[in-house]
Amino acid sequence: MQTQAKPGKLIANDLGGPALRSFFRMAEAWDLRVADQRTLLGEPPESTFYKWKRQQDGSPGRDVLERISYLLGIWKDLQILFPDPAQADGWLHQPNAAALFGGQSAMQRMLSGNVADLYVVRQYLDAQRG
Repeated sequence: MQTQAKPGKLIANDLGGPALRSFFRMAEAWDLRVADQRTLLGEPPESTFYKWKRQQDGSPGRDVLERISYLLGIWKDLQILFPDPAQADGWLHQPNAAALFGGQSAMQRMLSGNVADLYVVRQYLDAQRG
């Protein structure tokens, strides 16, 4: 059951489908394993995850929407920084010498499971954009 939003305001239920569809397209472009996808989404139960993936719709909670929001920002930053989509998508998996990553890839940092790490990677890329 969806709650009616006041004019001009979106509610989380309205964002679930588009957010999940965007996430699964990013996950494909980034060549993520199912385990990695679930980690980035905050470890939803397997049945919930597969339902979202199958239906490309649902009502994820605020935490999941926040995580997807950070991931969308990361994707956007990479598209701006690297006009070649393959290079943009590949950057996430490359070892990084920046102190923030300690020689690991951005994806390894993001797969810690903490939403704060998604924020940190997003912030780093925003700073690189200037």
